[in-house]
Amino acid sequence: MKTTTFLGAVLALGLVLSLRAGEAAPDPGAYATVHGLRMYYQVYGKGPPLLLLHGGLQTIASSFAKQIPVFAESHRVIAVEQMGHGHTGDADRELTYRGMAEDTAELLRQLGLADVDVVGWSDGGIVALVLAAHHPKLVRRLVVSGVNLRPDGCTEDFLAHVRALKPSDMKGLDRREYDKVSPDGPAHYAVVFHKVQDLWLTAPVPEDIDDAQLAEIQAPTLVMVGDHDIIRPEHTMEIYQHLPHAQLCILPGTSHNTFDRRPEWVNPMVLSFLAEKKEVPPVR
Repeated sequence: MKTTTFLGAVLALGLVLSLRAGEAAPDPGAYATVHGLRMYYQVYGKGPPLLLLHGGLQTIASSFAKQIPVFAESHRVIAVEQMGHGHTGDADRELTYRGMAEDTAELLRQLGLADVDVVGWSDGGIVALVLAAHHPKLVRRLVVSGVNLRPDGCTEDFLAHVRALKPSDMKGLDRREYDKVSPDGPAHYAVVFHKVQDLWLTAPVPEDIDDAQLAEIQAPTLVMVGDHDIIRPEHTMEIYQHLPHAQLCILPGTSHNTFDRRPEWVNPMVLSFLAEKKEVPPVR
């Protein structure tokens, strides 16, 4: 093994461990004032800009710990935390996919970025589609995993589970991370939880994204889903078929947590897709 490769592997492992432990790598974080929020973001690496959008009730660390060290070898990775998530405080307004997309668009403008590649998982994937639909000049290529256009795009089992959930049920890494880093403090978690719970049960809505808006997205898009995802397979096909320049990847033996559970598959596929020379595949 070459020395540079060995050192790169060591640094990557250290970054994964620090992210998993909820500790940032040396000074990766910053804040921008966006629509009344102190919006938190992290930047890693150098190269073409690559925006990472986390899942609901999650953080940069809990969504992309296994991607950032790999992606940062070839890209300037910008990872954000949305309103009420992680280091970004909550605001006295409704949590919507369109609102998160507008916050993200404004952050990109403040950073002087356009024509970026966007990778979004779950809620982050929905935000990515909304961003591409409403701000097409900001997006070059898209990768989305586990996304839906309507609540009924999810399985009924998942929706029933969400209806029954209480804030006290949330005890994993995501909850511990919130308690540790949220500027609003642990007591505010219930407020954010109910905002996200309502979002999952009532959105997206047509004002966020619908079939017609999906069909207008010109950015080449990789649509990913687990074969045991919380998204119904036929709904994923609907999304794929409406996007004019899409590729489809169904991961076998995989649940909703594609990025965390299958990094050995997902990471090279994402990087290969982003590196494709042909900007716009033929319309199917």
